[in-house]
Amino acid sequence: MTAATTVTAPATTALSVSGLVKTFGATRALDGLDLQVATGEVHGFLGPNGAGKSTTLRILLGLLRADTGTARLLGADPWDDAVALHRRLAYVPGDVELWPGLTGGEAIDLLARLRGGIDAARRAELVERFDLDPTKKGRTYSKGNRQKVALIAALASDAELLLLDEPTAGLDPLMEVVFQDLVLQARNEGRTVLLSSHILSQVEKVCDRVSIVRLGRVVQSGTLSEMRHLTRTTIEAEIDPTRHREGGAHPASGLARLPGVHDLRTEGARVRFSVDGAHLEAAVRHLGDLGVRSLNSHPPTLEELMLRHYGDELAATGHGTTTDGTTTPDVSRTDTARTDASADLGRTDAGTEGGSR
Repeated sequence: MTAATTVTAPATTALSVSGLVKTFGATRALDGLDLQVATGEVHGFLGPNGAGKSTTLRILLGLLRADTGTARLLGADPWDDAVALHRRLAYVPGDVELWPGLTGGEAIDLLARLRGGIDAARRAELVERFDLDPTKKGRTYSKGNRQKVALIAALASDAELLLLDEPTAGLDPLMEVVFQDLVLQARNEGRTVLLSSHILSQVEKVCDRVSIVRLGRVVQSGTLSEMRHLTRTTIEAEIDPTRHREGGAHPASGLARLPGVHDLRTEGARVRFSVDGAHLEAAVRHLGDLGVRSLNSHPPTLEELMLRHYGDELAATGHGTTTDGTTTPDVSRTDTARTDASADLGRTDAGTEGGSR
């Protein structure tokens, strides 16, 4: 495993993790994990089950103590200063459990009091936008409505840091759009968001930076633009078919001799190849000399960036194999931290307020 690829360091840091190690018996859940989240950014935290995301979240919430390494949230220690920090952050797990005898509105207000209060007008706006009936008891809510309660409580607060772990699990596509709008609004208000999500399109739309976790380490971190520059772009072009062919070779055959060009395919006037980000400009220049009639570039998707680190595992296990033999991430396996960190929203907050671990 190569060292993590970290592109740029955030200037003002809301969340800083360095060299985090955590073992459970013979299992090394975190193996020197480093993570930097800038103040006021939305940061995607990606990785499948067993990558170390849930353990990291538990440490950030003050529910676990790392063996070695350091973690700082908003300038404080998540273990020593857990009670104070829980008044400044909001956490939404992927499988919310509410107090069955309380209404949704009562649960929202109780969680708000644990954080020092809530903006009533903002609460009412969010209840309307999420289309939630706050008068129903928690025991009657569907999974999606339980998620809405937790999201409203978090977003209506003045929390500086939002830790969101699969927060839209159970929401319909319309509510997913509402969520994305609200996350971007929170960022515009200067709040910081750490978002763990298996919905890669969601991450691409709302995240300023992304960190990919594998085997307890961050293996790549940066903006999507920076990360794409470090991998390959697919180029499809149609060139002038009347161009001279040297020795009977295809006019575009010279592309194969350029550094960074891979998988060159030609069919008549059509050309397709992939090129490393550092050599993209030279390859496009070469195409221009061939009389390009049309050109399309396909920068790697977040899914393809994930495959850069997980494709070998998926190929070995057979997950995500398509009809053309390529592999795609089995996003249903993405770590949601439900087993370790999300149990009961009420017990987590109340327990921390009481100082218990």
